[in-house]
Amino acid sequence: MNLSNPYLHQARSITRRTFFAQSGVGLGALALNHLLKREAGAAPLMAGAGENPLIARPSPNPAKAKSIIYMHMSGAPPTLDLFDWKPKLVDLHLQPCPEELLKGQRFAFIKGVPKICGSPYRFSQYGASGAWVSEVLPHFAGIVDETAIIRSMSTDQFNHAPAELFIYTGAPRAGAASLGSWLTYGLGSENQDLPGFVVLLSGGTDPTGGKSLWGSGFLPSVYQGVQCRSSGEPILYANDPAGMDRATRRRSLDALNRLNELEARQYGDPETATRISQYELAYRMQIAVPDVFDIARESPKTLEMYGAEPGAGSFANNCLQARRLVERGVRYVQLYDWGWDIHGTGSGDDLLTQFPKKCGQVDRPAVALIKDLKQRGMLDETLVVWGGEFGRTPMNEARGGSRFLGRDHHPRCFCIWMAGGGIKPGVVHGETDELGYDVVRDKVTVRDLQTTLLHQMGLNAHAFSYRYQGLDQRLVGPTGEGRVIREILA
Repeated sequence: MNLSNPYLHQARSITRRTFFAQSGVGLGALALNHLLKREAGAAPLMAGAGENPLIARPSPNPAKAKSIIYMHMSGAPPTLDLFDWKPKLVDLHLQPCPEELLKGQRFAFIKGVPKICGSPYRFSQYGASGAWVSEVLPHFAGIVDETAIIRSMSTDQFNHAPAELFIYTGAPRAGAASLGSWLTYGLGSENQDLPGFVVLLSGGTDPTGGKSLWGSGFLPSVYQGVQCRSSGEPILYANDPAGMDRATRRRSLDALNRLNELEARQYGDPETATRISQYELAYRMQIAVPDVFDIARESPKTLEMYGAEPGAGSFANNCLQARRLVERGVRYVQLYDWGWDIHGTGSGDDLLTQFPKKCGQVDRPAVALIKDLKQRGMLDETLVVWGGEFGRTPMNEARGGSRFLGRDHHPRCFCIWMAGGGIKPGVVHGETDELGYDVVRDKVTVRDLQTTLLHQMGLNAHAFSYRYQGLDQRLVGPTGEGRVIREILA
């Protein structure tokens, strides 16, 4: 927009708030003012210019957890080969799939009549719950009594990006606010020198859903996730440029803030307040970030427990980093590990080569995270989640005649596990049929998962909203979907 044009500048300055402020005290104006107050009341947590919107706030309801660490295996791990043992599949291995499983069904890549795929891995029962765990997760087998395994998850999305977006933003399309953004909007952060919502990536690339998975959507952008790196410079462009010392940075930031505060008062744009807050946060992070992201300060014993190596951009480093972040008051830490799309089109995505490789990369550090949190007295107040975006078929995909073993996308059922933060330990919840194709007991939907996560943080998913485009937007959508999964709560 060319602001040298005075008419365009005047049009820009006449915001909705300006219009109502100058529209007199007639009866219509009073009615509209009442509506505006109602709309503002739906978003009471937005700070004005000069205020910090990430100040920690008490949860409106009793909370079991203060923070969440969510480990997402991007690409959807085949949980039939991890937690959901199906001996019937082994008996029918490479036999034609029963017709009743195919009639009227839609698959992402399977064509014709596929063959059943039994797991190539041995399963054993562990813990007081007798949970079945695959041999590819030897470390997890040792902590099953610390976790609740949900074997009856279900979604209505069968492509990666929409399914990931659905879990983390409540909508299968980009543009909605992410779970971490909702939590920091509602509860703030206990450390004003660090972002309230941090994202760490491993596996060599972004998750399929992209950066929208940690976007703030319609919420003010101060609540979006901050992507950090576990190797090299943790946050790009946060450091001062050459020739600028900290005192000079402070003076320049003060001058810039005064200009932004003038604009905020004149135009009432909430994004101006966000800009002020983020400049200030970046200034504070210059001191806090180098300390929190230096895992070399951990003891050799701790590094060994995780399998972490300072300077490596690994899932192990990210797990250790997640503990360090929540230890310092960060509200929500999201770990995305890419490489779990086990279709079996070649050795790079098959059940016999890529799959055990990925399991080896995450099993040890994920379990170390649970053990580390517990020994530090932090597990009770930190909710940890591990899972993917959907399940995999009990049939071999054999795309294009491939001879490698792999599984297609399957939204009907999959497994996740949770620990800490008020979760009942040693629970196995839900059940699928003998082929792992459908849920037959205690189905858990994505809305149920979202509702439960918010509940554990002291937020009512059906009352917690933000007014946008005339609607009270919610993470769980506009209907009454979503229940608290009380069977897994302590």
